[in-house]
Amino acid sequence: MTNFPTDFLWGAATAAYQVEGGAKEGGRGPSIWDTFSHTPGKTLNGDTGDVACDHHHRYPTDIALMQEIGIKAYRLSFSWSRLFPNGDDIREERGFAFYDNIISTLIAAGITPYVTLYHWDLPQALEDKGGWRSRETLDAFGKYAAAVAEHFGDRVKHFAPINEPWCVAWLGHGLGVHAPGIADRATAFKVAHHTVLAHALAARAMRAVRSDLKIGPVVNHANYPADDLTDADLVRSSEILDAVQNRFWMDAMFTGTYPEILFETFGAELADAILPGDMEIAKIDNDWIGINYYFDTRVGKSDSANPVQFDNSALLGLSVDSTPVEPVGELTDMGWPITPAGLTNILVRWSKEFGAALPPIFITENGCAFGDGPGSDGQIHDQRRIDYLDAHLKAIQEAIAQGVKMGGYFQWSLMDNFEWSLGYSKRFGIIYVDYTTQKRTLKDSALWYSRVISENAL
Repeated sequence: MTNFPTDFLWGAATAAYQVEGGAKEGGRGPSIWDTFSHTPGKTLNGDTGDVACDHHHRYPTDIALMQEIGIKAYRLSFSWSRLFPNGDDIREERGFAFYDNIISTLIAAGITPYVTLYHWDLPQALEDKGGWRSRETLDAFGKYAAAVAEHFGDRVKHFAPINEPWCVAWLGHGLGVHAPGIADRATAFKVAHHTVLAHALAARAMRAVRSDLKIGPVVNHANYPADDLTDADLVRSSEILDAVQNRFWMDAMFTGTYPEILFETFGAELADAILPGDMEIAKIDNDWIGINYYFDTRVGKSDSANPVQFDNSALLGLSVDSTPVEPVGELTDMGWPITPAGLTNILVRWSKEFGAALPPIFITENGCAFGDGPGSDGQIHDQRRIDYLDAHLKAIQEAIAQGVKMGGYFQWSLMDNFEWSLGYSKRFGIIYVDYTTQKRTLKDSALWYSRVISENAL
């Protein structure tokens, strides 16, 4: 048995649009994901988050299940348009009451809330004014952040302004496969820069309200090893992909700069988005860093016969594919390889690069999609998920052994839910959801995770 640090925090995570449902209840305004999912052809089978897991009505049951598992912290997101239906200054008090009730129930159950302000569901009214392409949204986000700090900051102490800004920029505005569905490289660079500013502005706005809040970014990172280190084109492509996904936000926060390779390669597309004073705003101290990790990708020669999901290499003008690395075992239902060693590598990398300036790291998402359903005994025997989680927790232990300051682990996800453009076709949860009846069933992985938490060990 291998123990974790005594103060290691064990959690699970969800996102508002993926689980809440109640899309038109309580005065909630439409978000870009309401619009996107209701646009024909944008999601698999035309699935939407209108009902999702009905967490809007069933959160007491879901929190009771968290307590049964032994989860110590719950990473949730607030729906911006449930609190401010149009993204302006007009509050919807029923939305505030809804999250008040969730937070009170969590605290009563001994579960610490970790709140994300933005998990991809921008109020549609702001999108109509330019969305993340407009600096007006930055102003609105700062006001929203301050209002959340003022109302909830007496009970919630841990906040992340934006979840996975790379996805906001490149999936939503570069490839167009996520809301709002824009496909343009220069726009993606502008939005990426605006998310950097939004994080810093929100953190400062919240700290101005309450100085005791613990605020950190949540970024999705992966390693991009070149398939052939003797091929200069592959090596440079690997460096560009790494700069776009990993270094862009880390360099901005820690040094107030962006990777030089991006200016060399894309020139005005990035530089035109930056106004005087922006990078001074971008550099900011964080109380913690959240990293979402799923898999590594190798950078190899382009193979049009085998396209890779969400690969932005061609958009970046690279004649390569970022393709799955050699998997450890089978691929997940997402087509993703299982690469736990990559998690150790990314953690050790940042620890070495930023040293004492790096605050504690939390793994804020890590998990896998496997479609295991109820067996003849009515239980869900998802051994592949257990193996995946075990391997990645061992990877975290290896990082700790190499000196990385780790604060905790949030498994993705608490329950099966709406998987964005892939609808309800992929199941990431440790709790099985029957979408017809909304019945919840703990999978074997939930029982396994419960033992890990209770023993604080593998």
